[in-house]
Amino acid sequence: MSADEDKAAHIAADLRSRGVAVVALTWVDNSGITRVKGVPVGRLERAVQAGVGVSPVFDAFGLTDGIASGRYAGGPVGDLRLRPDLDRLVPLAAQPGWAWAPADRFDQLGRPHPQDAREVLRRQIDALAGLHGGDGFQARAGIEIEWNVYAEGWQHLSAPGSIARGPAYGMDRVIELSDYLRDVVQALTEQGLVVEQIHPEYAPGQFEVSVAAEDPLGAADSSVLVRQTVRAVGARHQLRTSFSPAVVPNGVGNGGHVHLSLGMEDNPRWNVLIDGRGPAGLSQLGERFAAGILDHLPALLAVGAPSVASYLRLAPSRWSGAFACWGVENREAALRLVTGLAVGGRSVHSPDVEAELGVKLSPERWAAASPNLEVKCFDLTANPYLLLAGLLAAGRSGVAAREARLPEPVDVDPASLAEDERARRGIVPLPARLADAVTAFEADAVLLDAFGPELHDTILLVRRAEIDQFADATPDEVVAQTLWRH
Repeated sequence: MSADEDKAAHIAADLRSRGVAVVALTWVDNSGITRVKGVPVGRLERAVQAGVGVSPVFDAFGLTDGIASGRYAGGPVGDLRLRPDLDRLVPLAAQPGWAWAPADRFDQLGRPHPQDAREVLRRQIDALAGLHGGDGFQARAGIEIEWNVYAEGWQHLSAPGSIARGPAYGMDRVIELSDYLRDVVQALTEQGLVVEQIHPEYAPGQFEVSVAAEDPLGAADSSVLVRQTVRAVGARHQLRTSFSPAVVPNGVGNGGHVHLSLGMEDNPRWNVLIDGRGPAGLSQLGERFAAGILDHLPALLAVGAPSVASYLRLAPSRWSGAFACWGVENREAALRLVTGLAVGGRSVHSPDVEAELGVKLSPERWAAASPNLEVKCFDLTANPYLLLAGLLAAGRSGVAAREARLPEPVDVDPASLAEDERARRGIVPLPARLADAVTAFEADAVLLDAFGPELHDTILLVRRAEIDQFADATPDEVVAQTLWRH
């Protein structure tokens, strides 16, 4: 018996003692939908040893379950094997009798599937660690989860649902759904996730939860687990859940903001994003990393805002980051520097913080502030593994290009600037249509290298199929067909 099989046997025995009967093995497809195969606990050892059969056709599945056909995906031939990641296996608190594990996909010879999203992310984590002769660069990430709840059976899309209609961010909503929100926090906590905050959001029936940052693979796994937990808790409260970026036409939708920080394993302070020496306190390395992300944002939208519905949300002056620019604590910039710095009991938001304070902040003080980059233009239709892989590749390209520099930070809503002023400052709108993001993605050599030719081609295939499907759809029709898909 191999070490993994022995581990699986011990886990299976523990699961049985907890009353768990089935393990859900999940993977996320190129449309951002979590697909699943369940195995009885008694078959867990076999699943680890030989895998669970699954067709590669899922690479070509679209948002509404249509199947595109291309060079590397979409046909009826072939088979893959799902293998659970036992280190992330956990009983599901809101689904008694079930456990969950993210799965990796392999071919029948045991080789990683070229289009397996978790493996693609692992490669980018390794590539980041190998920069500058293997200096050990590491990233930590977190994905904010926003969603809307509706009464079970609600279908009217022209107005907000009837659940939690109190003021935006208001305590009234917590009072109305206090048992539900408590159960969400308890379920996530029982599953080993560290909940940092949960609160009502802007739109009626909208909430957000944030969990602690992890390594990028862990963060992507947790994003999947958080969403299925929120949905499961909602079902037990007779609530229906939508993570869609567009829940009403021309209204506020759900984002999936990504937070990234950069560090080194042999650095006593770990965080190397900020040292107080560069623009807004960024280190030279941090500036290059951020510049790489900013430069590739138009193409990254094809994996970070991959649905036609995404572009109903991504609009100016909606705090969705519709312009390719960066700023310090600027929630209208696509790339926001979160300093995490508090001095004298107040947070510091000025790009020139040391001049404002009249003090010289040490590198140690900057590092202790836990700074991170927030990318605001993405949403939860994204495959989180592909999104984080793309972000790491983009940031790494900036670090490798030693001349990479950021433009001046933006400290206003970019939409409030005159067009000629935006042009002078190099502020450009991000793609306003999925088709434009796909064009940018197709031409992006960094992302082609990161994803490999097979996956890159299949992403283009799936995106173009969705574009064709919704070519003549009105915003109302887009919302109606996508509201319950994520």
